Amino acid sequence: MSGFDNFNTDFYQSSYSVDDQSQAGYGYSNTDNPYNKPYGQYDYSQPMGYSSPGVMQPQQPYTGQIFQPAQTYTPSASQSMYSNSFDDEPPLLEELGINFDHIWQKTLTVLHPMKVADGSIMNETDLAGPMVFCLAFGATLLLSGKIQFGYVYGISAIGCLGMYCLLNLMSMTGVSFGCVASVLGYCLLPMIILSSFGVLFSLQGMMGIILTATIISWCSFSASKIFISALAMDGQQLLVAYPCALLYGVFALISVF
Repeated sequence: MSGFDNFNTDFYQSSYSVDDQSQAGYGYSNTDNPYNKPYGQYDYSQPMGYSSPGVMQPQQPYTGQIFQPAQTYTPSASQSMYSNSFDDEPPLLEELGINFDHIWQKTLTVLHPMKVADGSIMNETDLAGPMVFCLAFGATLLLSGKIQFGYVYGISAIGCLGMYCLLNLMSMTGVSFGCVASVLGYCLLPMIILSSFGVLFSLQGMMGIILTATIISWCSFSASKIFISALAMDGQQLLVAYPCALLYGVFALISVF
């Protein structure tokens, strides 16, 4: 305790008291300092200002309109390309290679043997029509009690491969396997007519033989006509028609027997 008493006696003595706070604060008197007024005595109608020297007076608030520049958004080239890409895209069927107009024109070319074939259209790789015709041919065989779907697709694949090799040897420009499969598949359409007749009556008589020979000639003539127009093989139609007749003769045998 003696140490604490000595600390109190050694502490700096001042004449300042708490009562002096009501008289003056930080150099401002009661009458001069407006902030020493009790609550409710302020005059709020007049703006208050600082009277101490060296303190900046508050500026008047800006009452005008703040300029806001108009934002002009210009899309970049990539963004504009993506925004317009959906409008410029071709239809889905065209992207898949299914063009009903070309399918109809090829079908009419096969059904009309004397019609001149359009080489630009016939040189396309269109397998939608051939797949439909192969299914239709197998379905008509099924109606006559012959389940020959495997033979139809197997003979078609072997025949397309053989014609592909032969046409590449005979033509100067060459041909793709898809084009050969497309032409041979479209020219299978008359064979569907033969198998449809086989559902109604027997094709093993004289009328059946004549009808079968006519259908084989029709298919081979249409296929050779399309091949020479698409591959510019003038004067070689009979050479192309012979292997085509052998291929369609096998399909005719399936339809008759």
